[in-house]
Amino acid sequence: MSAKGATPRVSGVDAAQIGEITLRTLAVCGAALALALSIGVPLGIFLGARRFAGRGLVVSSVNAGMGAPPVVVGLVVALLLWRSGPLGGLGLMYSSTAMIAAQVLIALPLVVGITLAAVGALEEDWDLQVRTLGLPRRWRLWLLLREIRMGLLAAVIAALGGILSEVGAVQMVGGNLAGETRMLTTAILMHTSMGEFETAIGLAIVLIGLTLVLAAILTAVQQSGRRG
Repeated sequence: MSAKGATPRVSGVDAAQIGEITLRTLAVCGAALALALSIGVPLGIFLGARRFAGRGLVVSSVNAGMGAPPVVVGLVVALLLWRSGPLGGLGLMYSSTAMIAAQVLIALPLVVGITLAAVGALEEDWDLQVRTLGLPRRWRLWLLLREIRMGLLAAVIAALGGILSEVGAVQMVGGNLAGETRMLTTAILMHTSMGEFETAIGLAIVLIGLTLVLAAILTAVQQSGRRG
């Protein structure tokens, strides 16, 4: 029996450790999502609204990236950040920064591709109609974002789902270090490989619960946007 007042535990992991791992997962995924959106949305709008030489090749690359195996993304980041790699001098291997970089590369093609599709779904003369109103550029951009808001929300949902469930890439570049780079997914993998299924199941329940809460919030925003 545990001592009175002891911290609740899920097999070999106490509540404080679960909270730490969960907060780290949210912080890393949140940072990666913010970076992917800040880069991917403008790029997706540009590709959707502009025609230029080589555009087809760029769009094909984006579409291929949407289905790229995450473990391959992790390998690329690891090669860049390894001691002998071009960015090895930065000392970022096995750090939260390395995991964020890998997750950005996973989420970025999803954000670009879905944003591009949302812009491409607009009427062909939409831009011309807006220009005839004589609005400043910033207001035209605001109208565009409002017009494709459902597509942008779909991009957020897809990107967040992709990085929140990712394990191979973050394990490869983060190392699953206790108190530093351990995430919910890598912790589940570790305890499963050790045969500690009770702990793995407990952590999986936390991850599923977190996913459901975030999905519910995003769905509520999506439905309110449709009503609007």
